[in-house]
Amino acid sequence: MISMVRKAKTGRYVLIFLVFMVCFATPVLAGTKYLEGSPNLTAYIAGNDQYTAGSEIQIPVVIQNTGISTNYEIAPDIVDRADVPTTAKFVTVEMEAGDAPIVIKSDPRMIGDIASEAQETVTFCAKVNEDAQGGTYQIPLNISYTQYSRVDQYGLDTLRYYYQPYNVTLMVPLSIKSEVNPRVVSATSDSLVAGAEGYVNLTIKNIGSLDGSKAIVQIVQNQASPVIPVDTSVYIGDFPAGSTVSCQYKVAVADDAINKTYPIDVVVVYQNDEGDFVSSQTQTIGVDVGKKVDFAILSSPVEMSPGSKQTIQVEYQNTGDSTINNAEARISVVSPFTGSSNIAYLGTLAPGQTAVASYQLSVASDATIKEYGLDSEIRYNDAIDDTYVSDPLKVAIDVKNLAGIQGIVSNPVAMTVVVGAIIGIIYAVVHVRRK
Repeated sequence: MISMVRKAKTGRYVLIFLVFMVCFATPVLAGTKYLEGSPNLTAYIAGNDQYTAGSEIQIPVVIQNTGISTNYEIAPDIVDRADVPTTAKFVTVEMEAGDAPIVIKSDPRMIGDIASEAQETVTFCAKVNEDAQGGTYQIPLNISYTQYSRVDQYGLDTLRYYYQPYNVTLMVPLSIKSEVNPRVVSATSDSLVAGAEGYVNLTIKNIGSLDGSKAIVQIVQNQASPVIPVDTSVYIGDFPAGSTVSCQYKVAVADDAINKTYPIDVVVVYQNDEGDFVSSQTQTIGVDVGKKVDFAILSSPVEMSPGSKQTIQVEYQNTGDSTINNAEARISVVSPFTGSSNIAYLGTLAPGQTAVASYQLSVASDATIKEYGLDSEIRYNDAIDDTYVSDPLKVAIDVKNLAGIQGIVSNPVAMTVVVGAIIGIIYAVVHVRRK
């Protein structure tokens, strides 16, 4: 019994000894205290940093923190800090245009914390000016952040942190391509109207910073525009920066076009310094189109009687927006009408101008009493001497039994009788006087 008690006490002493040894063998946990250090921020544009004039662009900027602290203290009575002085906290980035020919469209961006040896990417939206010159520009990048400054430790478990705000401006290089940049300084159209062909005259200046060679100026139909190029290209050869050229193109205009300005696209294909053929940015311009050439008949309906023959006069008016030349009017004669002269020359008619055509028509004696409409059309030349025929017009002729002198004059039979009667009366008067 005594032996068993002694063994129990001995085991307890051994357990206590082992626990004591383990406690001394386990190292005491220590904290780290940084004595110095700060963020070191750098920035660059990721990917392709060359942009073209007139383009909407996305600028991805990589911000790196290369700050490292090598001076620190480790001790068992130090509590690990939640923040370190090399971390840039609450980072906000703002991009400005500086002297670059761009417009920044993005507001300042918040990107959070950037720890030591870490990086963050922020993208800004911008627009390159239409007349931007090629070259490398420095873009200001304003960065504001908060840095851990110091900490006061109270006892083994209480810390009070202090922070300091900082602002830094980094200059980021941005490149704009040197290229031919066409600018249409004037665009005129020669009597360009709906349903016809005409010419568009362009004066184009190279406002870019590159001298193009073997250049071709092209015009292209803009989507569903009714202005359709017939001649699409003009070869101009060398196109130095700052130079101006004039080009003329023949175009056709759809019949359904109205009196307004329609778009047309202009692009220059040229050889660059590397010997490659490239296309410039497309510029859209406006071309004035006038109302379709059309005519109206201003004269009142002509009155004729069955069996009559007379010279009728029809007044035509040019109701379009362009002058026509060598105009010739024609009337189509159908039963019960016949005509010995159904073509009349009108000459040149300016917009709004009128001219009168004369036709000799006869009406059959058995013609039905009613109003007829005879087709008439005008054949003419436009400003570029192309020949067109107008849409048909209706010449109204009212066939009815005319009373009185008008009926007699318009009826050949009645006129013959009247003339014969007059001759007979004159003969009788003369014969009586002689007796």
